[in-house]
Formats: sequence, C-alpha cells, structure tokens
Amino acid sequence: MKFTSSNRKKFALFFMIFLVTPFLMMAQDGKIKLSGKVLDETNAPLPGANVQLKNSSKSVTTDAEGKFTFSVSEANGVFIVSYVGYKSKEIRILGESFMEIKLELEATTLNTVVVGYGQVKLKDLTGSISTVKLADLSRQPVANIGEAIQGRAAGVQVISSGQPGTNPTFRIRGTGTIGNNDPLIVVDGMPLNGGLNQVNMNDVESLQVLKDASSTAIYGARGSNGVVIITTKRGAVGKSSVTFDVSTGISEATEMLQVLNASQFAALHNEILNNAGLTPNPEFVNPSSLGIGTNWVDAFFKTGFQNNYTFSYMTGNDKSKVYTSINVFDQKGIILNTGYKRYILQFNSDTKISDNLKFGNSLKLNYDVKNSGDFNIQNALLSLPTQPIYREDGDFSGPIGQPIYSGDLDNPIGKATIVENSTKGYNIQGNIFGELTILKDFKFKTLLGAEANFWKTRTWAPSYSWDNKVSQNAYLAESSNQAITLLWDNTLTYQKKFDNGISVTGVVGTSAQENKFEYINGSIQNFPSENTQTLNNGIDQATLHGSGSEWAIFSTFARANFDYKSKYYATATVRRDGSSRFGEGNKYGTFPSGSLAWRISNEGFFKSKTINDLKMRLGYGITGNQEIGNYSFSSNYNTYLYNFNGTYVSAAVPTVLPNSNVKWESQEQFNIGVDASLFDERVKVTFDAYVKNTNDMLVPQSVPVTSGYSDIYVPYINAGKIQNKGIELVLNTKNIQKGKFLWTSDFVFSMNRNEVIDLNGDAPLITGGLGLNYNVSRIQEGYPVNVFYGFVQDGIFQTQTEINNHAVQVEGTSSSNSTSPGDVRYKDLNNDGLITDIDRTFIGNPNPDFAGSLNNTLSYGDFSFSFYLQGVYGNDIFNANRLYTEAMSITTNQSAAVLDRWTAPGTSNSIPRAVYGDPNNNNRASSRYIEDGSYLRIKNITLSYNIPVDFPGKKIFDYAKVYLSGQNLYTFTNYTGFDPEVSSNGIDNNVYPLTRTVSLGLNVGF
Repeated sequence: MKFTSSNRKKFALFFMIFLVTPFLMMAQDGKIKLSGKVLDETNAPLPGANVQLKNSSKSVTTDAEGKFTFSVSEANGVFIVSYVGYKSKEIRILGESFMEIKLELEATTLNTVVVGYGQVKLKDLTGSISTVKLADLSRQPVANIGEAIQGRAAGVQVISSGQPGTNPTFRIRGTGTIGNNDPLIVVDGMPLNGGLNQVNMNDVESLQVLKDASSTAIYGARGSNGVVIITTKRGAVGKSSVTFDVSTGISEATEMLQVLNASQFAALHNEILNNAGLTPNPEFVNPSSLGIGTNWVDAFFKTGFQNNYTFSYMTGNDKSKVYTSINVFDQKGIILNTGYKRYILQFNSDTKISDNLKFGNSLKLNYDVKNSGDFNIQNALLSLPTQPIYREDGDFSGPIGQPIYSGDLDNPIGKATIVENSTKGYNIQGNIFGELTILKDFKFKTLLGAEANFWKTRTWAPSYSWDNKVSQNAYLAESSNQAITLLWDNTLTYQKKFDNGISVTGVVGTSAQENKFEYINGSIQNFPSENTQTLNNGIDQATLHGSGSEWAIFSTFARANFDYKSKYYATATVRRDGSSRFGEGNKYGTFPSGSLAWRISNEGFFKSKTINDLKMRLGYGITGNQEIGNYSFSSNYNTYLYNFNGTYVSAAVPTVLPNSNVKWESQEQFNIGVDASLFDERVKVTFDAYVKNTNDMLVPQSVPVTSGYSDIYVPYINAGKIQNKGIELVLNTKNIQKGKFLWTSDFVFSMNRNEVIDLNGDAPLITGGLGLNYNVSRIQEGYPVNVFYGFVQDGIFQTQTEINNHAVQVEGTSSSNSTSPGDVRYKDLNNDGLITDIDRTFIGNPNPDFAGSLNNTLSYGDFSFSFYLQGVYGNDIFNANRLYTEAMSITTNQSAAVLDRWTAPGTSNSIPRAVYGDPNNNNRASSRYIEDGSYLRIKNITLSYNIPVDFPGKKIFDYAKVYLSGQNLYTFTNYTGFDPEVSSNGIDNNVYPLTRTVSLGLNVGF
C-alpha cells in the first residue's frame, strides 16, 4: 500500500482512536475523577499534602499550588487528607467534583499555645505570651534556635556570640536581679539544663515565651525570669515521610579592625619614646623603609565555614506515631583553631493502647565537641607589625631584644596553633509519659524525665622556645563533670464545655525534681616525653580538686481557666514550692497569679466593619527565683593548715557567715494588654504594658572583720529591689494577597526601663571587672543595673596655660612625668581643684532604650523572599579594647584611630598624645571609651525556590526546595569595634566577634 499524504492522515487518526479507546472505556467503567486544592488555616496552599484513599495504598501529593487530581472507582468512598503539623481530615467522595479542603493546625502549632502543663487556644489567652513563627527559621545559617529567634519576640532580648558552641544569652523584660537572670527553658515538658545547643532547630514544632506572671506562675519558684517552652515534632497520621535538609555556608567577621602597619607603628613608637625623654629604637630611624610589615589580624582571622545536615522520618496511623531525626552540625570559627561539632538524635513516639490510654516518649541524645585553642584577640591586635610570624627555620617568632623596643607579647598565632583546648559534652534528655482518660472529662498524665550532662575539658600546652619567649614545661589540665537531673510530674486535667456557653478547664498536679552535680579536675607540668600526654606522666606542680552539690524541689500547683461565651475569660494559678536551697522556716513559698480578659468584639453593642476581633487583658501575679546557688543558708568551710607545736594539722574553718533567713527572690508583675485583628484579619495587633518589681533581691551583706568571718566572701541577704517597666507591640500584616502573589510583614517593638530601687543602703555594688581590680560598672540605687562609672573627658589640653588654669591632675617636673599639652582633660566635678576618684560619675548605660525588628516575606508561585531587619537603640558600650589599642604608652601596636592623635596644639581634641608610661593616666576608665551601641542590622535575607517534582514518567520526591540565606549581612552603626552586639553588661573586652554567614541549602521530602 502506498502511503500518500491523505492516507497518512487517515492512518494517524485511526491509530490515535485505537490508542485512546481503552482509556475512554475505562473512564466510562465506573471511574470518578477527583480534583481539589488543600489549604492551611490562612487559605494559603499546602504543597506536599498527602491525599490517600482510605483502606488503600493509593495516594497522591499536592503540587506547589496545593492542587491534586486522581481517579477512584467508588462513588461513595472516603479519602484522608493529611499534612505534617495539621489535623488529618476525612472527605467523603460525592461524585466528580473540585473541592477546596482547609486543614486545621494541630494543638502544638500556632492556633494553640503551650502554657505549661496544658494548652490554650491562642485567641483565648489571658496572659502575655509570645509565639514565634518557625516556618522559615530552620533555613537561617545559625547553630541554635536561640540565635534564630533574635528580635522576633517582643520583650525578649537575645544576645549572641560569634564563638562556636556558645549558647545565647536571654533577657526577658529586662534585668530583674543582680544574680541569675536566665529564663527557664522547658523542652517537651522537661526543664533543660544543658543549653539550646542540645536542640536541633529542624526538630522544633513550636516555641512560646511566657513573659508575665499570670503565665509563668505555674512554674512558681523558677518562673521569675520568664519561661521558654519548646515542643518538638511528633509523628502524624497519614503517609510516612522522609525529609533531608542540608546546608553549607561560609563566615567572616562582620567588621575588621584596622591596625597600624610597620611604617606607621615605627613612627608612633619613636614619638612615644621621644615624648618620654627616652632614646628611640635605632632600627626605626627611617620608619617609611619598613613598609607594611606583618598583618597579625589578617593571619589570626580567617574564613570560617559551617555544614548542617538533618535527616528526619515520621510516620503514623490511628494507633501509633513516630518521629525521629539525626542532625550533624559542623562549624569552623573565624579565629584559628576554634570550632564546634555536634551530633543530635531525636526520637519521639506516641502509642494509643485504647481510646482511654496512651503512652509516649521524647528522647534526645547529644554529643558535641567545642575547640577554642588559646585565642587572644587583644594580642593579635597589639602584636608588632615589625615582627614576623615565623622565623626562617619555620619556627614561630618571639620578640628579640629589649622589651622597650621589641615588646614582650607571646606570638598569638603560635599560641593559637600549638595549644589545645577542648570541651566534649555527652547529653541525654528524655521522658516517658502516660495519659489516662478518666470518665469523660478528666485526664490524668504522669511524666518521668531525666537529663544527664557529662562534659570533659582538656587543655594541653606544650613547651616552646620562640626567641626570647620560652616556656620550659608542658602543661596539662583535665576535668570531668557530671550533672544528673530527675523529674516526676503528675497532672489531673478537667475540661468541660456546658450548654450555657461556659467552658472550664482545670489542672492540679505535683512536680518533683532533683539535681546532683559532681566534678573533679587536676593539672600537672613538666613531661619527660610530650608524646605521653596524660596526667600520670607529668612531674611538677600537680594539683587536684573536686567537689559536688545537690538540690531538690517539690511543688504542688493548680490552675483554672474560665470562659463564658468566648467573651469573658478568667485564669487563676497558684503554685507552692519547697526547695532544699533554703533553711528551715523558708523552704516553702507560695506563688499566686490571676488574669482576666474581655472580648469586646463579641458583645452585642460592638459594631465595626474595621475591627474583626478585640480583646483586653489584665493580669497580676507573683513568681520566685530559686537560682541563688546551693547552701546559701549555711556557712562555707575551707580547709587550712595550722602549725601546732611544730606540727602542721588541718582544720575545717568557717569562712562565710551563715544566713538561715535567706529566702526566695520574689517578683510581682502587673500586665495589661490588647489583642486585635482588623480589616478582615489582614492586620493583627498585640500590645502589652507591664510593671515588674523584684522584691527580696539577694544582695551582699556587710560583715565586720571582728566577726571572725571573711569580709570578702560574704553571705547574701534579701534586701534589694529592682523595677522594670515597659511596653511591647507586635504587628502582623497581610499586605497583598492577589493570585499567586503574597506579601506579609511582621513588626516587633519593645521598650524597657530598668531601675535599682533598693540595695541595702547607699553603698553601691562594684561590677564590670576588667582584671587587676579594674572595674568600670556599678549597681546603685536610682540607676539602671550595671551603669558605667568613671571620669568625664573634657577634651584635650592644647597648651600649658590651659593646664595651669585647670584642676590639678598629675603634678611633676616635666612632660614625661606630669600632665602636659596633649593629655586628656577631665572634669573637676566637685570643684576642689584636684582630679581624684571623687570626680567620677555615671558615664553610660548599657541597657537599650528600645529594640525592634521588621520582617517582610514575599512569595510568588514557587519563589519566596524574606528580608529581616533587627536592631536596638540607645544603649552604650564600654569599648575596653581601646584601653589597649589607643593607649600609646607601651611597646604594642595600636589601632589606626591613633593616626588622628594629638601632636601639636589644634591637631586633636579627642585622642591624646603618645608618651611612654602615660604619666597623666590617659587610659583611666572615662567617657573616652563610651560609645553608642545602637545598631540596625540586616539580620537575614533568604531566597527560596520550590523545585518542580514532576519529571517525565516518574515522580522522584514529594517536594524539594533550594534556598540561599545570608545572616548578619550588614550592620548600620557608629560603634568602632568589631560588632556592637557584645555581652549583656555592655562591655566589649576581647569579645569573639559576631560573624556574617552566607549559606546555600536544599530541603527534600519523600
């Protein structure tokens, strides 16, 4: 047969009909085509949701727009729609149709808040609680969730460190005590002692911060500093899923300090010695000939990197659910030989024995290694650029010659390279629980938990000989520590909703906790062979120490929640704690709280098209702080040797006066708040104002020497008071939602004012130690905690006449031993004609005026972009690094800032002259070193893309996302140090700088 053009068309048509006919016949043979779209609680699509025919293995997964299609043969069948973190929903098939299926969040996600021994719907809250959205936090290139939530919760200050393996510092609603201010962290119902580095961010399902007393009082003696509640993921009913999340990134310092090069240093050094009447270094006759020299800072800092891998698996059915994950985090620091490596195994399970009984567990295994070497940032800044790092033989260099010419610093690169300093941690935290439903409305839960923390530290410093720097003996120190915590909680919960619109939830319970801590450490020097690095191989100066402590607490508590027609709410809580940390008569404390809320928008008289929901809250409560150390009520004993008739005998001698009356630090807090949603719930507002009074704060007692006890190591008495008051605002907006485009914003604002009200008299507490009895801060009545205290710089003396007309600072015979032109002029505050310690005053406040953040998220189809800004305003920093890098008084390198130093009248009115010995003491603690610590930081930018999962002929995975994330990308600040985010006391003294990190990641689900 000849195939003409016409025949070819007929044949093709016949062949297509032949192929399509069987499928058409199948479609007519009882098959029903279903299609639909799965949405979350905000009507946003849920990609990767599972749609499964009940009692069948047939299932499909929704695409990037939440859509699905498949065919079934039963017109009256049922299929199950499920998604991780959401309640599964059964849908009956009613013929061919397109349907939108909206899933509800599980109890532990955003519509419900974990409040301690229970849960409350977010809309029914009466207390002040911050709930952090966790959806995209896992894509931030940070080591733990504490760093990720920085700025995202109102009233919660998080201070991070760039040093690998360091846990962040939390301050919730300001500094409430001069003692321990750390909040209680509860993970899966159990207090966490080992820090947030034990928690894998990818495992976290929800995070709430309890801030006011009405919400924290359920934790009684441990709730005064706030409570952070973390709930990890559980298995879900529906399809089993496997998730793999991997990211890799590089890091560098957010800012690098500039120091003098060799030519600049030589010129400065000549000036330093000339001004003191000393002979300059003969090698520095021609400073310009020395060139750039050695840049110790560049050699000391390097590009860091980090890799993060998480593999997780979850599954579940009507009887049991399982979630398990493995996490590996590997970080190399930006300073030589600093790093952190961590392994975490998480295993959570739930088993339903019957309709009334279920069991479950949460288990976390953690192993980490923290290496810190022997880094000294200050020495890297101060090392001479005229000295090489290595000698020609490859050995590290040391200073050669007289210290006045060559300095006397150890080679910082050499010390960071050869010294080994590591901490290895082995941590276990887990619990098992059982829940029994009694009758219809009662549920009994018992939980047994344990946390075991073991950590070992090791420092090895070999002997070395680097020119004039010699360490003849190697040194080894090792320590072993362990802390075991046991917990047993029992709760009985009653929950009932009556026909008249009244809902009541009540819980009563007991909690028993015990902790035991032990440690032993030893050190030794001089090893015949440095290849045998064990304590038994050393020879000289052996030391051995060891000790232990324990504490226990037993508590009873009760809470009742009342709700009438979702209009009137009331919550009452009381907890009674008994702690071993207090003496007889003060072991027990009672901590009550109460709160009310009124949903005005549900009243009949309330008519508004703009305001969809409006609720007012009012709360008051008392919490406590038992974190005062162990045995504060008793005397401390030390062992001494006495010469008794020529024979040395040992005796245990009491050194600290006992105080059997020591009791809890108590904290009362008032809170008023407003929750509102507007414009069809496109705008949500939460506002809180509070006053927090810490009473009975523990402060040092004055002890006379005549008592026979130490006047240095003194007991603490309950005689102080601190007040914090502030406001908080959270604004969540859905700016644009049109088609595939969605733009949302989250704004957080916090303002807190701190004041010491009482301190057991007028005598201040001296704080802010920098070593060698050098202190720059104090705690004093009428001022915020840890305000800076020192002299006030009043410019620079330009002429001798100015000196003669000013108060006497330092008298002498020449410019080398007295105040001279070019020296700092200090204010004579008491007008007595002399500059003495009496002329010191308050020169700065480390507490910020306010803090805020703004996050914008834009998504279009498979693309998503988030831009997060975070910052603080109004705080001061004491830049203690400048005490050394701008001293210009000894043979060390200096920062590039001294290029603007005073050299002649009119040349500078801020940076003094250079002179060996600093006769005027220009670097005394003064306002010269106070800097504005305000900053606005581009905290995070993340761009992500949902990779199409449908490949020709095969679907390899359910979903895949690739993302690029940058952390701490740029900081707008006037601060001249490495980074304005320093310690909570506002002192920058050799602080490991924060890092800028850019990371590329991939998240895949099967």
